[in-house]
Amino acid sequence: MEPLPHQLLAALAQHRMATTGQLHTLLRPHATRQAISQPLNKLRRQGLVASTVLPRSNRSRAWYLTPDGARLARDFPELRGRPPRPISSNAAAALKTPHTLTVVRTHLAFVTDARHHGDEHGHLDWTPEVSHTLGDGTALIADAVMHYTRNHGEHRTKLRAFIEVDRATMAGERLAAKLIDYARLFTYHPHPAVRPRQPPSAGPGWLRWYPLFPRVLFVLTAAPRTTLDHRISDLTAMAAQHPLAAALAAQVPLGAAVLEDLESHGPTGDVWIPLTGGTPRPWTDL
Repeated sequence: MEPLPHQLLAALAQHRMATTGQLHTLLRPHATRQAISQPLNKLRRQGLVASTVLPRSNRSRAWYLTPDGARLARDFPELRGRPPRPISSNAAAALKTPHTLTVVRTHLAFVTDARHHGDEHGHLDWTPEVSHTLGDGTALIADAVMHYTRNHGEHRTKLRAFIEVDRATMAGERLAAKLIDYARLFTYHPHPAVRPRQPPSAGPGWLRWYPLFPRVLFVLTAAPRTTLDHRISDLTAMAAQHPLAAALAAQVPLGAAVLEDLESHGPTGDVWIPLTGGTPRPWTDL
């Protein structure tokens, strides 16, 4: 295992920002809180991390890499191919805080549940802001891609999911339209540059990264329950009525859940609404 300061830098490089409490749960859940805060403060004195005080939080802090910290983390083997993007200022950190920390909250719900069930899902098995081209100058940017391994006896099952975290900051119709983007990614075949005797594309573009198309999970929060239920209904209607989204729903598991339910009952509780209809169930059973 890498030393804790290394893990802290890697986690902040991966997630861009996290609170002391989130880093504690993510990396050292059975240690004292000081076990995290002391090395964080040492990294701050070294100029590798900085923090911003969260409003209405009793002086809780959200931590992020400085440019020097990002340059150091760029050489970490576990971050190869995904260079860290430092936050340039405290003001920039304040703008990114609400959504970024909500995405980390979602990750922690899966991390905690995986520990409870003896599954594998750690701080590097969650990659935020993953972009995939859709072929016409546009791109789909998922809030996160999750890698998760279920352990049952001697058998291991690898699962993947695109995660969309919704804080009710956009219209419900715009949220539901994200299903169309995922449907476009599902069917998109890249067109290689024209060269003599070049073979045609071997399949859809997503096969370059995933052996199976990841399930798509919507996590909703930051609004009254009635509002969140309406937004889930919008997603369900899109999956049923739009031809591309319906074709995706016929082949890829799609689900939606409320973040507070994930935190209370765990993602493997009966908290996920299948967007194709049916009773709530675990995300693994969509």
